Amino acid sequence: MKENLTLQFLYPDYEIPSDYKSEIAKTFHADIVSSTSEDLVLREIADVVVFDSFAGLNFFPFNKEQTYVFRSTVKDFLDSHRMLYPILPLINRANIVFTDLLSITKEDELDYAKVLEALNYKIADEYKSGHGIQINLLTDRMLLDGMNNCNAGDETIALCPDGKFYVCPAFYADKEIAFPIGNSMDGLDIKNPQLYKISHAPICRICDAYQCRRCIWLNKKATLEINTPSHEQCVISHIERNASRKLLALIREIGQFLPEKEIPEISYLDPFDKIQDNQ
Repeated sequence: MKENLTLQFLYPDYEIPSDYKSEIAKTFHADIVSSTSEDLVLREIADVVVFDSFAGLNFFPFNKEQTYVFRSTVKDFLDSHRMLYPILPLINRANIVFTDLLSITKEDELDYAKVLEALNYKIADEYKSGHGIQINLLTDRMLLDGMNNCNAGDETIALCPDGKFYVCPAFYADKEIAFPIGNSMDGLDIKNPQLYKISHAPICRICDAYQCRRCIWLNKKATLEINTPSHEQCVISHIERNASRKLLALIREIGQFLPEKEIPEISYLDPFDKIQDNQ
């Protein structure tokens, strides 16, 4: 709280003791829980519910007060995206997060664009019925006027089970590139903190794929630089951006929607390609 940060508690699948819950309740926070949590009460009242697969969606008690996160491989999303269609009327917000983005292929990129186009029509149907659902891959770009990324290391940090701070939980889990940025006893110790800011990301700060996660862990994993995006992250984000442009046009066919908003047409998927063309 001294650092003006919002606390987010990530719970295990098993139910924690009641005295833990009492202590947590003393601090303003957000609860994040797995869809398979044994704590049924917490699962019903949590702010965010996380799914690790698309299996069993038809049996989950969705409601519009919670945000849902679907963690998925690219292939599983391409194969199983239709399982999302029946739950769209039941939720207000869903975030889809890919766990293997760096493994995406050229064929996956083409299929991804087709899947997003199909999902566009389902989302447009929801808007026709007066339900303004938000799906991060498609609707976020329509609503944003500037970069709105993860911003780990700048606006958020993670306190992990070893008592140390990390840029985000991914750095703690990935031992190959893990490095702490302080601990709970001595506080934060972030080297070159400016590099985590959008102002010091030369490619990202002039990009208009505003919905991109700009994942610091993916940057480090793929390019060894925390402020330089990977090719895969740029391509997938621009495919989403272009799909959002089409979704905006679909919704405008229904009626007046964001009349001042325009998403310009572009001829590239990776900003590096555009830079090379200009040289």
